[in-house]
Amino acid sequence: MKFELPSARRVMARSCTLAAALALLALPLDAPAADAAQAAGPALAESVRRPSAGAESRLEDPQQRGKRSRRSPRRTSRRARTRPAARVAAVRSGAALGATTPRSATALAGDLGVMLTDKTRSGRWGALVVSLARGDTLFQANADLSLQPASTMKLFTSAVAFERLGPDWQFSTDVLRDGSLKDDGTLDGSLVIRGDGDPAFSNRFLRGEAGAPMELLARFVAGAGVKRVTGDVIGDASAFDQQRIPEGWLSRYLGAGYAARVSALSLNENLVWVAAYPGQGRGPAHVVLEPATTAYRVTSTVRTVPGSTGGKVIARMTTDGRVTASGWIGSRSMPRKYSLVVDDPAVFTAGAFRAALAAQGITVDGTVRLAPTPEGAVKLASLPSPPLARLVSVMNRESINHYAELLFRNAARGPGRVGVGSAETGAETLRHFLGEKVGVAPGSMRISDGSGLSTLDSLTPRAMVQLLAYAHGAPWGAAFHASLPVAGESELLRHRMRFTPAQGNLHAKTGTTNTVVSLAGYVTAEDGEVLAFAFIYNGTDRWNARETIDRMGATMAGFVRE
Repeated sequence: MKFELPSARRVMARSCTLAAALALLALPLDAPAADAAQAAGPALAESVRRPSAGAESRLEDPQQRGKRSRRSPRRTSRRARTRPAARVAAVRSGAALGATTPRSATALAGDLGVMLTDKTRSGRWGALVVSLARGDTLFQANADLSLQPASTMKLFTSAVAFERLGPDWQFSTDVLRDGSLKDDGTLDGSLVIRGDGDPAFSNRFLRGEAGAPMELLARFVAGAGVKRVTGDVIGDASAFDQQRIPEGWLSRYLGAGYAARVSALSLNENLVWVAAYPGQGRGPAHVVLEPATTAYRVTSTVRTVPGSTGGKVIARMTTDGRVTASGWIGSRSMPRKYSLVVDDPAVFTAGAFRAALAAQGITVDGTVRLAPTPEGAVKLASLPSPPLARLVSVMNRESINHYAELLFRNAARGPGRVGVGSAETGAETLRHFLGEKVGVAPGSMRISDGSGLSTLDSLTPRAMVQLLAYAHGAPWGAAFHASLPVAGESELLRHRMRFTPAQGNLHAKTGTTNTVVSLAGYVTAEDGEVLAFAFIYNGTDRWNARETIDRMGATMAGFVRE
């Protein structure tokens, strides 16, 4: 299968002989480098106005926090006109970044080898570059060294989800009735909201506030004629096991949105907003949860300060199911919203369903509880997700850990929704896929989660490139390629490798924590060859490591065989 990579030059990739490429990936490696510094995870991020569930959107790209590494093309246009032509050409070729334009495979290997150790002062590197057009290995350094991958682990989750479910697969959050519905709208029984591990059950894909999908389901229930429920609201999260925090997630992660808990019944990426609205005069502010849920009680001492447009609110969640808010908000301030990580997503989501039913005028006589769906329950309403290809694209482009963990477990359940999804069954499914389909050697990976946030994850650059080679020729390869950020243009790569041959050409998944910098994906060389690459650094010299990776990316894009 031929695949046209997104490229500024719109070069059609040459057809790839996968058998040759995969065979060459099994070549022996160089000796391991020096030991890395001890692993340390990303520091907790403070609550922000719009939290992201992706670790890297908070941690890996300081340019997203208002820093500007380069002026935009518009602002530099006047300066560019006054530069000597040679200087402009150097910027466009990547020379300003320190990239080169090697004219042979030997020159490329030599340049990459120098760059790999030129700037970083400590840590360990693993790297592998393979031509998918010709099937030869162009560069390798410690290609079989096990390293922490950080979020490049999401490439494996993407591939196994596509392989098991297909790009068009949709998840479905269902509402069922356990009992008879009378003509007067009384349900003589309970309502069940059954989770399907849908990561998109939020307002990311729907118009409205944080509770938009729940409001829509409640409207469907009202449209089915339900006015009163004599029984309970039952939350069914039995599609996954009860482990909400994967092994290897450090305790300091757990208050941040990028470490949201895992559950088959999830809402709003398992974050709740504490929203403060100004009150009247010097009276109390109006503090509510968004989405509304009966799972938590709000205790607020937030006061209104007349005339001010500022505010400072501190929100906390206690272990007994209360949310406390303190501080002040100006009477002229816009609403201020702060995010908290939900500790028990299934209870939170079932409580939000009950609150949404009440907003539709549907009364529930019983309580909210968790249990599997009773046999014989009748489906009343469903809310399907966008296709899997779109979910994977959002996951990879924004590096959302919540999406990765749910897709990892859903891949284990497969299209038949068989068994219980867990980190263990997800790892087993991934290992089987890699061994049977991709040809990855046993022991090349240690798998603890699907997102790469776990400090227990490890893999080799060779396993990564073998996966990339397989994905390139897979029936779902186009969706896999399209899910990756593009250098100099989109998401987590939008500020990187700009004004180099890699811009609009190289597309890859990033990975960053306090002790990991990695990049893996594809780039089209100047002569049209498609290269698959993996660069993984473990250590504390992160900024030099990232600059090194960008130099190597631009150099690969400028490579030509003469």
